[in-house]
Amino acid sequence: MEKKKFETNAIRTQTERSPHGEHAVPIYTTSSFVFDDAEDARAQFASEKEGDIYTRYSNPNNNEMIAKLCQMEGTEDGFATASGMAAMFTSIAAFVSSGDHILASRSLFGSTHQILTQIMPKWGVTHTYVDVNTPIEEWEQHIRPETKMIFVETPSNPALDILDLSALGQLAEKHQLILNVDNCFATPYLQNPAEFGAHIVTHSATKFLDGQGRTIAGVILGKAELIEKVRFFGRHTGPALSPFNGWIISKSLETLAVRMDRHCANALRMAEILEENEEINWVKYPHLPSHPQYALAKKQMKLGGGIVSFEIKGGVERGRRFLDSLKMLSLTANLGDSRSIATHPASTTHSKLSPEERAVVGITDGLIRISCGLEHIDDISADILQAIEASNEIIA
Repeated sequence: MEKKKFETNAIRTQTERSPHGEHAVPIYTTSSFVFDDAEDARAQFASEKEGDIYTRYSNPNNNEMIAKLCQMEGTEDGFATASGMAAMFTSIAAFVSSGDHILASRSLFGSTHQILTQIMPKWGVTHTYVDVNTPIEEWEQHIRPETKMIFVETPSNPALDILDLSALGQLAEKHQLILNVDNCFATPYLQNPAEFGAHIVTHSATKFLDGQGRTIAGVILGKAELIEKVRFFGRHTGPALSPFNGWIISKSLETLAVRMDRHCANALRMAEILEENEEINWVKYPHLPSHPQYALAKKQMKLGGGIVSFEIKGGVERGRRFLDSLKMLSLTANLGDSRSIATHPASTTHSKLSPEERAVVGITDGLIRISCGLEHIDDISADILQAIEASNEIIA
């Protein structure tokens, strides 16, 4: 049983048991760890011997979480962070210096956009955005001598655009660039960017990896030599993950596969129902045949994910009326929860983008993002359909 399946590794990968013989891993709520003697302390600080020194550096709970995710993603090493955005920032900042350049997909989460446009320029780091539908040959035209990294997310938030990971991996290899992929929406159960040439894979573990809206966490995974640079940057800048949160995420990973199966089944059915509704202009879901990159999504993703995006007729006002008409779905900025969630990106998660910037990445005034939870699909669809009808009546 040396090569166990995804679901088995998620459950059976555990921190070594203590002399107490516990079946469930305890929570190591300690700031520091003791050494056997002076030589043990010296050897650990000199990186001659592995061990936990200080929880800002590492902790058994966080180590277990990382070990599971490395198995899931097919990566060599990883580093845990206090939030998803800490993971995004650290995965970039650890590798760039003043004068460097980043090539990025234009379809990015709002906070990632702010990092590239507002924070990195203070360090003298520039970027170039490329539209998601741009052929890979045109991506190559934007590479400069000072380019260090390609940063993308696929599927994108919230428009669910799909990028060709294989083509990007080959491009990064050709020009000796770091390909950094935000895999939050797909999770390692549905997609493994490292298989297509990604050097760094990031996650907001707050979302599907936790899956129950309980905590905030992030993780950076990748090749060992790259993670060493991430680890140095992270240890000394301090975006450390709490052991309690690491324990929560690690326990949640035990059920990731079964949860994602249900999320995906609900989302696909919801997308099919919405596609038949006359009050909806369009629906986007990666495994829906009408998706512009359907064939690519089927190639890269095991299933289509738990997120559905659609445009309701009536613009921003109709979008707000729709949210106000929901009776069961939650109105919150999170996603990937066991509870279904509705979000209006133009007025919330992506409101800091200008109308022009939102239009370029397909975030229209009437776009609604649904994170399909684990409730029965009949109840999810009933609430969404009644809210569509109610919001139309209010406008009329």
